[in-house]
Amino acid sequence: MNRRLPTAALFLVAFASHAGAASRELEHLQVQVSTLQTQVSDLQRLAEDNQKELKRLNEQLAAQTAAYQKAMQDRRVQDEQMQLSLKEMSERLGELNERLQSGAGAAAAPIPSFGAAPVGSGGALPPGSQPPTTAPSSAVAGTPPAPRELYSQAYADYARGNYDVAIQGFQEYLRTYPSTDFSDNAQYWIGECLYGKQKYAEAIEAWNTLIRDFPSSDKLPDGRFKKGLALERLGRRSQALIEYRYVAEHYPNSDAGRKAREKLNP
Repeated sequence: MNRRLPTAALFLVAFASHAGAASRELEHLQVQVSTLQTQVSDLQRLAEDNQKELKRLNEQLAAQTAAYQKAMQDRRVQDEQMQLSLKEMSERLGELNERLQSGAGAAAAPIPSFGAAPVGSGGALPPGSQPPTTAPSSAVAGTPPAPRELYSQAYADYARGNYDVAIQGFQEYLRTYPSTDFSDNAQYWIGECLYGKQKYAEAIEAWNTLIRDFPSSDKLPDGRFKKGLALERLGRRSQALIEYRYVAEHYPNSDAGRKAREKLNP
């Protein structure tokens, strides 16, 4: 009986020692788990902060992009107005030069003589004769507006989003002035108006007219690129790629050429 007590005591001591080691190991594991949970929580907060920052940057980028597009649109309007002003000034100078030359020729021409009135008649003309008359000048009714006025009004309507009114203005410009330096521009902007109205098939036809009727127009790069965009809107991707390749190959240094390359290599 006395011999068994030491053995049991030793067993209890060994068990207690093993339990203490297991408890310490468990505490160590609990510390590790707590540390990992803290790290995961920190990572989650960091991810949330990064997501918020990414959202803020995207919003800032969108705002800057919109401001840039607005500035480019305003610049395009100014360029169009300046070109039109220069063209109008050149036409006026040409008209003034022609008037000056015409006036100089008239001054050099001999003045016709109609003869003097017979003496004794009190200055009256012989019976049956008519005094020379000068045809009065009169304003021609229905004179169309000047090219600059008509084009500027149509473009202003386009810039304001009044596409239907703008289309009417550009069409009237083409009917009245079919072969000026801005006739091709007018045809191009008809396509832009139709594109803005989401009438993509009609916009394509407008740009096809530009390509056919104005083969040397400086609006061809933009027209063909926008035609590609309209084709994509209609689900005709393969045909759109043909337009992009054409613009990229034939007008590589233009803004439309750069955009076409981006479409070909997204």
